[in-house]
Amino acid sequence: MIHLAPIPLLVAAVLLLIRAEFRGAKKAVFFFKPTATLLVILVAALSWRAPVIDSRYSAWLLVGLVCSLAGDVALIFPSRKAFLLGLVAFLAAHVVYAVLFGVYNGFHPADLITAAVLLVAGVAVYRYLLPGLGGIKVPVALYVLIICLMANRAFAAFFGENLSLTQAWLISAGATLFWLSDLILAIRRFRRPFRYHRISLVFYYAGQLLIALSASYFA
Repeated sequence: MIHLAPIPLLVAAVLLLIRAEFRGAKKAVFFFKPTATLLVILVAALSWRAPVIDSRYSAWLLVGLVCSLAGDVALIFPSRKAFLLGLVAFLAAHVVYAVLFGVYNGFHPADLITAAVLLVAGVAVYRYLLPGLGGIKVPVALYVLIICLMANRAFAAFFGENLSLTQAWLISAGATLFWLSDLILAIRRFRRPFRYHRISLVFYYAGQLLIALSASYFA
């Protein structure tokens, strides 16, 4: 299927990105990080070649991915200003995803269960990060809240009627991996660095890929 064609290139780009990160090769990071995100965007764009599509879903998915691309580029740079710009860009991506999944999935009583679980997890994560947040406590709190909302709206796909079961699994797994990648990055930045934090790149790109693939599997 045509929308799967960029995936081998994406895998190669992510592996080379991780290698560049370990080696501290900044020029390679500058190249492979946005390249990997652009390949995910290409996967979503190729959904227009799928037998059955919803063009509005694909279009808004692309908006979220473009916001993510902006965040990826900003986070390449080490400055505090660049970090805050990246935070805003990813916040925008999560808002787009949350609205998109909310529109297509609606609201259901079972959503309260996932909301409660995610809220407890989000509060626990925030409390753990709090000692290292300094002057950005409010932006990080807002970010944690929004990414938990995005995940809640993704899980709602199992209870709605507008997305297929395949799509429900794709966006739920994708949202979970995205959530985990952000958790690893936050621990590394605000609590303690650890050598293998780059596993977050695997979680991040796998999560974005699964969300992108959801545009191609309308029943």
